[in-house]
Amino acid sequence: MLTLLIFVAAYLLGSISSAILICKMRGLPDPRTQGSNNPGATNVLRIAGKPTAIAVLVFDVLKGAIPVYGAYRLGVEPLHLGFIAIAACLGHMYPIFFNFKGGKAVATAFGALAPINWLFALAIVVTWLVVAKTTKYSSLAAIVTVSLAPFYSWLIKPLYTNSVTMLSLLILFKHRSNIVRLLKGTEDKIH
Repeated sequence: MLTLLIFVAAYLLGSISSAILICKMRGLPDPRTQGSNNPGATNVLRIAGKPTAIAVLVFDVLKGAIPVYGAYRLGVEPLHLGFIAIAACLGHMYPIFFNFKGGKAVATAFGALAPINWLFALAIVVTWLVVAKTTKYSSLAAIVTVSLAPFYSWLIKPLYTNSVTMLSLLILFKHRSNIVRLLKGTEDKIH
């Protein structure tokens, strides 16, 4: 019962679109109608600059971290923590408060995964930064990072490998159009 309640709360928290709300508060256009039409930190960076993108990034990370870490502190088992992480990401991807049109949930997934272990979180951040810096593609950095996350988990905290794998598959599924654009050479780079 506790897991179910946290699952619902995680989805609802994930459904709060920081990109849309922060852009609205700052008098900026809705990120769902500009740039890549994705309400996430990378698109906000393109349309509004670093300070706004950082605010979106921090809020999106917290949307994943708060329910998962809270559930962990309450003694929820590892596999159920994975379902709670997925709920937060599904909220970000398909927000009930914004007509189910959301983002890719990369930052929210990172927030959900980061509490596993500091070394695991560092591996994820370094992987994303290296790929993004060398290729200039945020989507490719996300795809490579979530593809390697189960391996990192297996090396560092094997207990969470199944949960990390489930979340990674969800993020890869949400990036399927990015994968097609990357293969065609039409994907937008980070500006």
